[in-house]
Amino acid sequence: MKAWIAGISLALGAGPALPQIYPAKPIRILIAQAPGSATDVISRVVANRLGEALGQPIVIEARPGAGGVLGTEAAAKSTPDGYTLFMANNSTHGSNPALYAKLPYDAVKDFAPISAVASVPYVLVVESTLPVASVQELIALAKSRPGQMNYASAGNGSTHQFCAELLKSSAGIDVVHVPYKGSPPGVAAVMAKEVSMMFANLTDIGSQLKSGRIKALAVTTRARAPLLPAVPTMAEAGVADFEIQSWFGLLAPAGTPAPVVARLNAETLKVLARADVRETLGAQGLNVAGSSPEEFGAFILSEIGRFSRIAKAANIKAE
Repeated sequence: MKAWIAGISLALGAGPALPQIYPAKPIRILIAQAPGSATDVISRVVANRLGEALGQPIVIEARPGAGGVLGTEAAAKSTPDGYTLFMANNSTHGSNPALYAKLPYDAVKDFAPISAVASVPYVLVVESTLPVASVQELIALAKSRPGQMNYASAGNGSTHQFCAELLKSSAGIDVVHVPYKGSPPGVAAVMAKEVSMMFANLTDIGSQLKSGRIKALAVTTRARAPLLPAVPTMAEAGVADFEIQSWFGLLAPAGTPAPVVARLNAETLKVLARADVRETLGAQGLNVAGSSPEEFGAFILSEIGRFSRIAKAANIKAE
């Protein structure tokens, strides 16, 4: 028996050291968007239950700026030990890699996928006093005021910008881009009538829509949103081939031990299957859906390709 144990010790000593029991200390989830954003809200819901399952607290750390580049870079360069995770989205791992030739991170090589988490439509909203009640009326108004209307986004390279530029290209309108540092400031600008319109994440605008401080004209997904059954899709509103969604998923820095990634995936899937989590996220318009690491990795590759095609078709360029 002693010889057998000694043989195991020698074998272990010849390879990399085994990671300590995971997790042995608190975990953080970095987000590249501002506090109060959809990414922040989703991360907190998942973190609360995931922390309970793992037996360690999970804190959310916001690193907004540069259209999500700052936070994503910080996550990519974090120690790959399972104690720093990243809540990726369609900007950090879709539109940004498609738009910028040089980023301080590689959206594929610098990350280890854990699981997809949820998706939600964007909503084309306008400030409350704008004299339009449909997408076609908005297009007509914009054509009558070339270069005089503007739209908000969550920053250069954000999916909010992609949505608006795709509409500009499809409808042949001239609307000026005004980037903000995150979605909440952009939504606030629409409410304050500083800008005319925005493609906003449904999670970011629920209370504003209910209060009438902004008006919803269309959603960007193929099907109508359950929370906005009276709001048409962009296709129903007369803009063909327009389908973009906001999505969220957990990543770790590349090099994170495979057993740690597997543990995080298993626990995340359990969290996403909980009725209370699905109810909480569903109440905000989110479609909850987990995945394997391999499935999420393949999805990210497909999204980068899709956003690259949109950028080319709509002639979207980095600003």
